[in-house]
Amino acid sequence: MTAKVSAQLGRAPISFETGSIARQANGSVVVQQGDTVVLVTAVAAEKPSDKFDFFPFTCDYRERSYAAGKIPGGFFKREGRPTEKEILTSRLMDRPIRPLFPKGFAHEIQIMATVLSADGQYDPDILSLLGASCALKLSTLPFPDALGAVRVGYLNGQFVVNPTFQELTSSTLDLVVAGTKHGVTMIEAGIKEVSEQQVVEAIAFGYEQLKTTIALQDELASRAGRKKHANWTITVPSEDLLKQVKQLAKDGLAQINQPASKRERHEALGQLLQEITVKLTASGEITAGMVSKAFEHVEWEETRREILDKNVRMDGRGFTDLRQITCEVGVLPRTHGSALFTRGETQSLSVTTLGTSQDEQLIEALEGQSYKRFMLHYNFPPFSVNEVRPNRGTGRREIGHGALAERAIEPMIPPKDEFPYTIRVVSDILGSNGSSSMASVCAGVLSLMDCGVPVKAPVSGVAMGLVTDEKRTAVLTDISGLEDHIGDMDFKIAGSSIGITALQVDVKLEHGLSVDLIKKIISQSNPARMAVLGKMTAVIEKPRVQMSPLAPRITTFKINPEKIRDVIGPGGRMIRKIIEETGVQIDIEDDGSVSIASSDAAKSQKAIDIVRTLTDDVEVGRIYHGKVKRVTNFGAFVEISPGKEGLVHISELADGFVKKVEDVVKIGDEFPVKVIELDEMGRVNLSKKKAQPAAPPAP
Repeated sequence: MTAKVSAQLGRAPISFETGSIARQANGSVVVQQGDTVVLVTAVAAEKPSDKFDFFPFTCDYRERSYAAGKIPGGFFKREGRPTEKEILTSRLMDRPIRPLFPKGFAHEIQIMATVLSADGQYDPDILSLLGASCALKLSTLPFPDALGAVRVGYLNGQFVVNPTFQELTSSTLDLVVAGTKHGVTMIEAGIKEVSEQQVVEAIAFGYEQLKTTIALQDELASRAGRKKHANWTITVPSEDLLKQVKQLAKDGLAQINQPASKRERHEALGQLLQEITVKLTASGEITAGMVSKAFEHVEWEETRREILDKNVRMDGRGFTDLRQITCEVGVLPRTHGSALFTRGETQSLSVTTLGTSQDEQLIEALEGQSYKRFMLHYNFPPFSVNEVRPNRGTGRREIGHGALAERAIEPMIPPKDEFPYTIRVVSDILGSNGSSSMASVCAGVLSLMDCGVPVKAPVSGVAMGLVTDEKRTAVLTDISGLEDHIGDMDFKIAGSSIGITALQVDVKLEHGLSVDLIKKIISQSNPARMAVLGKMTAVIEKPRVQMSPLAPRITTFKINPEKIRDVIGPGGRMIRKIIEETGVQIDIEDDGSVSIASSDAAKSQKAIDIVRTLTDDVEVGRIYHGKVKRVTNFGAFVEISPGKEGLVHISELADGFVKKVEDVVKIGDEFPVKVIELDEMGRVNLSKKKAQPAAPPAP
């Protein structure tokens, strides 16, 4: 059955249509706003899988170049591996939807979002997230509640729903809010140092607006949705098995749930599980896998109960306490800037490297080409969690964590006209036990300041957690890996002493978070963020005045745009000659901006002098460094810049009488000359003797 629903959302209507294409999928929908169109499908395996010990749910977002009227670049002329934008959007779809499925659902599910048309105005990511929810809602899968989502911007003193790409360039907010009719389930935001109160208001505004998208999905499902059925397999431990495991594990878990290191706890849990498995599988009726699932549930339940009953966390901290923090800068001798940030058992080594505009990253997206001059890359090697696994390239999680840390720091990066460098920060996680992305924010800022990058202000980050039951709510500051695992949310927040710069919130609760609870969480995070900032600034209060001698020095100045061709020369010969002679790197923009980069100050100055002499008008009275090109009986022709010569008359070669020019100079000689005249025909007359320093007075 074909059906379509639509409503106004912000400045353009949004529509959901089903039944016309991709009809063999369990659920399919076409979502459109403006001329941006996304097809989203949901397909589930008919039989449950026993290959996974987790919910086998995959979201894939892919952009087709034809959507923007383009042919892909490269040799093969077809779309290749996913871009960072595609990976981040896939994660954006996955994170709020995964927790909504019932625990124990074991059928493999794949969501595919394909961008069919892109207008360069509306980002397909929100439409893909909405389409994923709607496709599941239309299917027979046990997906309970439609998920709504909007992007919120802030322009001219007002919140804007689903702003365009152009509007986002001048917005202080780029905030995505997702949620069900019960509450907020996900937030993803890059923010330009906005106050906590305004961020809460933006979330509240976004949550009210996303209800429109929920209503549209519910209406479409009522008209064209398939009937939910009970043929799906949901595997959960039996009550009898849970009771047996709980009885055998209770005393051991009480002992394990005492302050201990991550490794000690892991080893103790493994030992306890092994003992219980041996006892319960002896009869042959219960498998080790069944015991493991039941044990995981019991551990989750008992650990949460300990926190709520005793108001103390597993490592002995109170709800608002930070773990021990240490900061170091300048830890590596040959890098431009480096820092080591340690919080508990989580540790980030961050290194900053400076480059020139030629090192900028070219971004080819559906909305057009752009260049990126600040990058933060996050690496999560297996040794950081004491695991053995192959290195097979950067994973989705690493790209997501790096993007979050990059968003948190980016508002503090000075503009290009103030600091004309390309900046790359790499965060290598050397140990992980919770919130390594926020550790990357802190270590990244420290390494930038150690490098001498004039950041606007230092930024710190902290991860907040939540444990709830029917009557009690515990908000936890600076959560560990265990508290992330057994808790109800992961609420990452970063910012300066003035305002917030980034948010990433993932909620496991079916009913989500209320705006009031979000406000409380943000408020509780503030003292922790300020305490972390205090630890950081105690080590390095502000960016170093002097950059590392290993970093390139970039000098930027303006020339007349009409003189650019003089610097480039025919076929680029002139600029190649300058680079060969000086060893510098030269970048010239169309507006006449020239950047000269070199770690050698003398070579850099030589290149600057050459460019200036090529482009500046010859000035009477100015002294140039010249080279003799020709000698005549009446004087010498001296090159004062490439292609520009003047005459030093024989009378201007030296003090006193000169009989022959060759007695004073010969071809190839180099010496300073002074411009003494520009005649009516534009010819340059020079003097060697007047460019020499005055002789000292006679004693």
